[in-house]
Amino acid sequence: MNNFWIMLSHAYFSKLKAKSFIITTTILAVGIFIMANIGLIIDVFQGEDSTYQVAVIDESGELLPLLEEELAVLNEDITLSLATVSQEEIELQVEEGIYEGLLKLSYGPEQFPEAIYISTSLSGNVVTSSIHAALQHIQSLTAASQLDLSIDEVTLLNTPVTFTQEAIVEGARSAEELNQARGIVYILLFFIYFSVIMYANMIATEVATEKSSRVMEILISSVSPVKQMFAKIIGIGFVGLTQLSILLLVGYLSIIQNQDTLVGGFFDVFGFGDLSSSIIFYAIVFFLLGYFLYATLAALLGSLVSRIEDVQQMILPMTFLVMIGFFIAMFGLGVPDSTFITVTSYIPFFTPMVMFLRVGMLNISPVEPLLGIAILLLAIIILAIFGAKIYRGGVLMYGKSNSLKDIKKAIDLTKK
Repeated sequence: MNNFWIMLSHAYFSKLKAKSFIITTTILAVGIFIMANIGLIIDVFQGEDSTYQVAVIDESGELLPLLEEELAVLNEDITLSLATVSQEEIELQVEEGIYEGLLKLSYGPEQFPEAIYISTSLSGNVVTSSIHAALQHIQSLTAASQLDLSIDEVTLLNTPVTFTQEAIVEGARSAEELNQARGIVYILLFFIYFSVIMYANMIATEVATEKSSRVMEILISSVSPVKQMFAKIIGIGFVGLTQLSILLLVGYLSIIQNQDTLVGGFFDVFGFGDLSSSIIFYAIVFFLLGYFLYATLAALLGSLVSRIEDVQQMILPMTFLVMIGFFIAMFGLGVPDSTFITVTSYIPFFTPMVMFLRVGMLNISPVEPLLGIAILLLAIIILAIFGAKIYRGGVLMYGKSNSLKDIKKAIDLTKK
């Protein structure tokens, strides 16, 4: 057992000191910090003057004052300037960045406003969307005037229909709660997906590296292959938890520092404002169980190859399983209560992501996630027993070995 702990600590500290771990953790931490301070960063780059200057050629002679009045309500940052030079000169000024764009106003059929917006890019932005909305309102008022409708009648026509949803199931989530849950589940699903792939690949590569350097031959003389496998799985699992703890700490400190500015914006839209402890608990549980499931699979697949170049080809089926589970979960964000999502949440290789999706978005019975956890634990135990047999023989196999047919060879070597 002492050798097991030595192997575990070596797997943990060697990865902890690796440049790849330090660089990856730093980049992710910086990314979290930037996301939490994105508002301040945008303000710094925009500076104090964040207004948009738009030149206007008003061929109608009437639309500019109306448009200015509408924009004063919609977006005060847009300033309209009546052009006093030719269109060619203004277009040159747009290219030089003096103006955000050039707006040509005129009347079309039925005396409805028409507009052409000329800029250096065809991509939509806050300027084009605001001007479009303002002109749409002007057209509605023009149409109402032609039909001899009063302001009250126009308001009545534009009044949205009252439409509410009620659930006959007690405790069902409202539409607002579902939208918030969808945001946080979406982010955590990405984290589970990339973490499982990254750490599982790390284990497979580690095993293949030791085999290719012949270090494995020395190790198996003092430590059994099974102990090596579980030492690597648990050690790299601790590396994942360490990285997760660092990122959560950075995220928590960033949120505390910008708590006032985050409330009501990105923070609430993506569900972080009402993040419950149960969501965090299930995210950690399904992350760990998903990791151990795929890490065990990665270890046995990595033991079948002798060259690092063959690792990616060997673990490709495992990668496809993770991707399929992720895409099913992405589909389930729109229909979390569908029969397809319910059924796939009990398939072990998909359970970590799909069951977590259902827990995060639906008020399901506690029995269901507990059953999913039990299925995952059973699958991990079965895979660990089967994987130990393959690993014991696989680490002794050398030469070109990049096919799943080599599993039988590994089992035969184990029996010998």
